[in-house]
Amino acid sequence: MRILPIAAAALLITACQQKAEAPTAANETANAADDTGGVKGVHRDNAGKLPPDAPFTDGAGKTVRIADFKGKPVLVNLWASWCAPCVKELPTLDKLASSGKIEVLAVSQDTGPQASVVAFLKEHKIATLKPYHDEKMGLSGALGPDVVLPTSILFDGNGKEVWRYVGDLDWTSAEAAKLLAEAGAAPSAG
Repeated sequence: MRILPIAAAALLITACQQKAEAPTAANETANAADDTGGVKGVHRDNAGKLPPDAPFTDGAGKTVRIADFKGKPVLVNLWASWCAPCVKELPTLDKLASSGKIEVLAVSQDTGPQASVVAFLKEHKIATLKPYHDEKMGLSGALGPDVVLPTSILFDGNGKEVWRYVGDLDWTSAEAAKLLAEAGAAPSAG
């Protein structure tokens, strides 16, 4: 019976460690499957859909939902402290958040207490991102059964999904600025 949890953890870690590929020249969904069967890059399958009504918590433990941020482009990033690509991209997400041009909701999928998320961000000198937390992973589950970490979802000012990016990305890069411009949220690259 112990094998099932160990196998599940191994699959999550494998999925987490996928590297993002650059989107195709036309900036369309990259459909090249990796060795684990996952698809990396930009995905537009859910474009135009409203976000799920799944709750998560803010740094004060208050329940929030993605729809609460409607009116401004929002980038939702699902991450976990044990996910190396997630941790790698956190500083670039922090810099993106500090630009003020887009609301960045980096939502931890860690199952530990809220205080552990706060401590982790502080330890990694993440100063702008707020410690959003989804310890029950209800948000990632509501976004689809195939969500792997890290996954980022861009919502426009009307609250509709523009695209999903599976894998880590340098959110300060020209590539990211081009993608974010699709929702009117492009800070200057660099």
